[in-house]
Amino acid sequence: MQVPAAYFLVVLIWSTTPLAIHWSNSSLSFVAAITLRMALALPLCFLLMKILREPLIRNKRDWWAYAASALGLFPNMLLVYWAAQFISSGLMSVMFGIYPFFVGLFSLVILRENPFTVAKVLALLLAILGLWVLQRDSIAAGSDAVWGIAAMILVCVVWGFSSVVVKKLAVDVSPSRMGAGSLLLSSPFFLLAWFWLDGEWPLEMQQKSLLAVVYLVLAGSLLGHVLWFYVLRACSVTSVSLISLITPVMALTWGLLFAGEIPSSQTLLGAGLILSALVLYQGVFAHSLRFLRRNTKLLRRFGEKV
Repeated sequence: MQVPAAYFLVVLIWSTTPLAIHWSNSSLSFVAAITLRMALALPLCFLLMKILREPLIRNKRDWWAYAASALGLFPNMLLVYWAAQFISSGLMSVMFGIYPFFVGLFSLVILRENPFTVAKVLALLLAILGLWVLQRDSIAAGSDAVWGIAAMILVCVVWGFSSVVVKKLAVDVSPSRMGAGSLLLSSPFFLLAWFWLDGEWPLEMQQKSLLAVVYLVLAGSLLGHVLWFYVLRACSVTSVSLISLITPVMALTWGLLFAGEIPSSQTLLGAGLILSALVLYQGVFAHSLRFLRRNTKLLRRFGEKV
């Protein structure tokens, strides 16, 4: 597969995942929906590994990498599905956008790498302001959305920690092995959570829920995971980081078109502040200016010739 096609598919999958989570919850409890997804994804990951003829374990350190990756699934994905009960799919995607900030913080603490510049610190403060606006809107409305937003912040904290530790440990672990290993370690906890919080298998399941679960298994847990690592290896970090800027805008659009999710003006303001913070944090303006400076002379010469 060509890299541009893989990049487009990653953006498409990431932007549609929050809406699919909402649909899977329509006739399933949040814990049943995520447990069913993980239970179906696990054997498919092992099947993929079998086709690729890859062993699960090559050295003992792999177990630590799988454990770190599993932390990004449980309790993280359980919290994501729980939060979907209170906030829209578009807002969920916007909240995922603060993930790079926590990656930077944990890179500083764990990897001893300081990714923060003055511009990135300002971006972090702008993102905090955006989160405050979102929380203020939810509290003022007396809505349970404040709990969903708080859960998504915790999700991004844990995901950031998990990602940095995986980066440190999983130097030579392939995407298929990482998917199988992390699911193998996290699936029992999802089953225990389902048994404790729900314990009842739904007698009826809407077609929308079933299709959403199938989509999340195939696209979210299998294809999206493999393509993400493929794009990460093939593209620059700057190019990959733009995914977190594109997906929230697309997710807000999907939510508006297919779920009738109309955000309030306060929500749009908070989302706009967070997305602006991401633009500043990822250095999009700085890279654009450098690109223009490099190509100004070429453009002038081209204009003179024309």
